[in-house]
Amino acid sequence: MSPYKKDPEAIAKLSPEQFRVTQQSGTERPGTGAYLHNKDAGIYVDIVSGEPLFASTDKYESGCGWPSFTRPIEPAHVSELRDTSHGMVRVEVRSTHGDSHLGHVFPDGPEDRGGLRYCINSASLRFVPRERMAAEGYGAYLDQVG
Repeated sequence: MSPYKKDPEAIAKLSPEQFRVTQQSGTERPGTGAYLHNKDAGIYVDIVSGEPLFASTDKYESGCGWPSFTRPIEPAHVSELRDTSHGMVRVEVRSTHGDSHLGHVFPDGPEDRGGLRYCINSASLRFVPRERMAAEGYGAYLDQVG
């Protein structure tokens, strides 16, 4: 059984923007996310459940206005669902255990890294710097952040 779950206490601590994005499938305005330009080594986890989602080594500048990643750090923690909202057909990305809306995945990422672009809202994430990963229980992922 996974130690990660949708945590009502964590939800109660969310800012209005974080709540709108994670719980109501919202989208932050492009170019405004706290992690858009973050280049520090570490991992990004679900702000609600804490499940590990993306590594800094898989983050890249896509120019789309949101943090972009080439792949999840732990594929089992990312669910992909068909999204037909706003007159488009897209693939929504949600955290598996926290059920937080994260963003969308598109097939226009770097070809040499798998061709995917996980376009993710900063409001859905919490960044854990490499030097705190072991202390916060994410030591198993240290080899994935360089």
